[in-house]
Amino acid sequence: MAKNKIDREKTVKLATAGILTAIVAVLQFIGASIKFGAFSVSLVLIPIVIGAALCGKWISTWLGFVFGVIVLFSGDASLFLAINPVGTVVTVILKGALAGLIGGIAFEILKKVNTYLAVIVSAILVPVTNTGIFLIGCRLFFFETVKEWGTGLGFENTFTYMIVGLVGVNFLLELAINVILSPTVVGAIKALGKKRI
Repeated sequence: MAKNKIDREKTVKLATAGILTAIVAVLQFIGASIKFGAFSVSLVLIPIVIGAALCGKWISTWLGFVFGVIVLFSGDASLFLAINPVGTVVTVILKGALAGLIGGIAFEILKKVNTYLAVIVSAILVPVTNTGIFLIGCRLFFFETVKEWGTGLGFENTFTYMIVGLVGVNFLLELAINVILSPTVVGAIKALGKKRI
């Protein structure tokens, strides 16, 4: 009986991971068309947090990796690919995968205290990590180009341009959407799961 329960839980996790992977793909292609400035808003971060809450850190890492791969193939990273292809691939894959991993680890640690708190913290850390790794990638691989962009737009300080000009509005939107929707969706899914049992 216990083996059947474990098998069922594994099957549900695998099916959930598959569905979330498809949602990541769809949301990235849709989100690529919603731009504020030069970059699109990442709606994909929501299923990454949901994956952390429902399936664990390895599935959320997988979802972040898939997000990165789709960014590369959707044309969303074409501006950076033209400047430094290797730096772009490293930055894009790492920012997605690490966002998923850190969000998953945070959820795993905090769920023992409170599930709702765990989702909120994960919903904050996923976009913070995603944007943070992007900024580190900009500094390591694209700094001279980013400096030229900032100067062209009247920014005297490149780091100010990176924070305000490159990621400012997008980051705030991603953070707000994630913090509002992720706990709502996770709560609804968990409530539906309890009703079915």
